[in-house]
Order: sequence, then C-alpha cells, then structure tokens
Amino acid sequence: MGLSTPRVAPSDASQWDDETRALLEATQPVAGRPVLNIFATLAHYPKLLKRWLVFGNHVLFKSRIAARERELLILRTGWLCRAEYEWGQHVAIGKEAGLTDDEIRAVAIGPDAPSWNALDATLLRAADDLHREQCIGDATWQALSAHLDLKQMMDVIFTVGQYTLVSMALNSLGVQREPGVEGFPQIASGAPKERDDD
Repeated sequence: MGLSTPRVAPSDASQWDDETRALLEATQPVAGRPVLNIFATLAHYPKLLKRWLVFGNHVLFKSRIAARERELLILRTGWLCRAEYEWGQHVAIGKEAGLTDDEIRAVAIGPDAPSWNALDATLLRAADDLHREQCIGDATWQALSAHLDLKQMMDVIFTVGQYTLVSMALNSLGVQREPGVEGFPQIASGAPKERDDD
C-alpha cells in the first residue's frame, strides 16, 4: 500500500516551537540538511514525536542486535508492510551496516532465498512470523536461540514491532520518499510472497 500524495503534509519550520525544533535538529545526522519527511510529518504532534523518539532511539542505536542484522529485520518488515518510504531509508542505512545490493534485493524474496546463512534466514523468518502471526513460531524461536541470547531475541521482537508501527504511520499518513531515495526493487511490484510451508 502506498499513497502517491501525502494525507498529512510535512510541517515546516514556521510551525515548530523551540522544543520541537530542538527535537528535529537532533534527528539530523548532518547539520543543515532538510528534516526528513517522517519527522516533519510527526512534528504535527510534538508530544507523540518526543516520546516515540525515545523508543526509536533504543531500537536503532542501543539494541543488542548487530547493525547488519537489525537492518535485515527492518527491511523485511518494511517490505512486508508495503512501506516504501521505510524501505528506501533503510536501504541506505543497511548498506552502511554492511548489506550488499544483492542481499538487499534478496530481503524481498525472503528467508528462503538461497544466499542467506542460517542466522540471516532465521531473522527474516522471525520477521515473517511476527508479521503474519504476531508471534515467533516455536521452530523459528528455537533456531533463533541458537544464535542470540534472550535480550537479543527480545530486541528482535521490538525491532519488528517498532517498524511495523512506523510502517502503519507512514502508509496511513502518506509520507512520501525524499528525492533520490530508492523505492522497492523490481521484485516488489506485486504483493509480498507468503510462505506456504505452514
């Protein structure tokens, strides 16, 4: 699902109070760049933005999952939720975390793509389980526990949950990609492929 125009247009600097401006400046990795559309849109509700950023910062910067594995989870969640804005932003972040172009394309194929190692496939399968059943299945849980400790496994759940929430907001508000930000790969032109091995 993707709206071709915003339902809620991003706010602009003339609408921000000092606290909101400070919050938005803190989201910018490079000073002077425009505020991303997601943040400028959520700035219509500064108290929500402020509280959401605390949790978002844990997931993105303080979780116990390695950055590359975290980005696999986020990209798969963005793909499953049809959140092209999220996909595009995290393609760039995923590349910084070490994902290759081929791996990013394979995220859209899912955990059964032949290129994945055991941990990568299991992380993608966990994202699929959570998306489809709102629960990591027993077999996936056991496979995941061979690679991750309990806190890391909890971070898996909360990462997928956070980016499902973000995807719902992006899709419902109609947040548009910034110029030059990648969209879905060619494989993503149709609906996500469901697993048929249940």
